[in-house]
Amino acid sequence: MSVRIILLETSTSLCSTALLEGDEIVAVRHSREPRAHASMTAPYVKEMLDERSLRVSDCDAVCLSMGPGSYTGLRVGSSTAKGLCFGGGIPLLAVGTLDVLVAQAIETGLPEGCNYIVPMIDARRMEVYTALYTANGRRLTNVSPTVVDDNFIKNLAPSNEGILFIGDGVQKCEAVLGGEGRWFRQECPTAEAMKKPALAELRAGNFRDIAYFEPFYLKDFVATVGKKLF
Repeated sequence: MSVRIILLETSTSLCSTALLEGDEIVAVRHSREPRAHASMTAPYVKEMLDERSLRVSDCDAVCLSMGPGSYTGLRVGSSTAKGLCFGGGIPLLAVGTLDVLVAQAIETGLPEGCNYIVPMIDARRMEVYTALYTANGRRLTNVSPTVVDDNFIKNLAPSNEGILFIGDGVQKCEAVLGGEGRWFRQECPTAEAMKKPALAELRAGNFRDIAYFEPFYLKDFVATVGKKLF
């Protein structure tokens, strides 16, 4: 039987859900209005399962995009994920939101000459949650809240060119970071882009404690570089 995973992405102003069966996304829901996570996330999951004539218990896991990101969005996503896991008797998985954005960039297609991917989650003012990744999805630096200024690229990347910036924090930074060999995609992370990271977590058996799991809410959160992300 194919693996089934419910995917939840609620870390930014827009939320989305997806249903993964095997290696394919078979159902997707995206919100069309900002900050409606509480009213949309659970109904979206029900719609997807009903569409496939499934129950939560027919799935193998729920996977949450765990941040960093919006406190309210992450709280709603976490509560929904835990409720589904408890109710359906299935385990919880979680993947980093920056990893989701990188997977999204790779899935969409990278510009020719792209060497690095810099995902950006808006952290208010001129701050973003960010890290540096290679073009094949390997994270090179820790995840941290960073001020975007004239020294941003110099302090983050070994090259001034061949960099794709992606995320909901990109638009406010483009005027500071714009230049030759730099590309900008103002996008929110999507649930369907969680496919590859979620499958990697499932295969590795990286299940989370449903009772005690907490998303990455705070600006002082720092994630260390893992051995292999993709």
